[in-house]
Amino acid sequence: MDQINCKKSPVTNVTEENMTPEYLQRKLYFLVDQLKQMQSNLPEVYQSRISYELLTELANSLLNDTIFEIVKGLMEIQHVTEKHLHQLREQVENEYQIEVQEWISKIHDQEELQHILQLMRIKHTRKLQETDMKLISLLDQKVRDQQSTLHKAGVAGFYVTDNPKEIKIQMFLLDFILRLSRIKFEPNK
Repeated sequence: MDQINCKKSPVTNVTEENMTPEYLQRKLYFLVDQLKQMQSNLPEVYQSRISYELLTELANSLLNDTIFEIVKGLMEIQHVTEKHLHQLREQVENEYQIEVQEWISKIHDQEELQHILQLMRIKHTRKLQETDMKLISLLDQKVRDQQSTLHKAGVAGFYVTDNPKEIKIQMFLLDFILRLSRIKFEPNK
């Protein structure tokens, strides 16, 4: 027997081989209903950007719980990446503090020390700006990677874009998926 066919759904505790057309139809209606409720709580400007057709396509892509696992995995990767990038920024700050302390211990003439510290502040500000631009670029690439992964997985509403409005819609869709992953579907209700 194929392992994929025996996999248990974490949301429903039903094996995939027991998912009858009736079961899938009930689950689809459940997902669409939940998505409509979530969409109705968004600001109006975003409600109109998330059509019923998009919600239905998203619900269809969520019939297989694999998408929930992909999204959770992407979120974990994002958290690790953000933590790493935060550490890189802190490293720049720490290097600056160490350099300041070294100059303070070496230079005893206050006028000369103040001049050096002023030059260091300028250098540090530039380095911090360069670091921030690099970090933003890395985060932007991570967003594009996530968009590509979700698009390739067939999740409705996801494609690679740099458009801030489209990214905001995708963020709402991701939030919907995460919230749905925590809701138990009971097919007999």
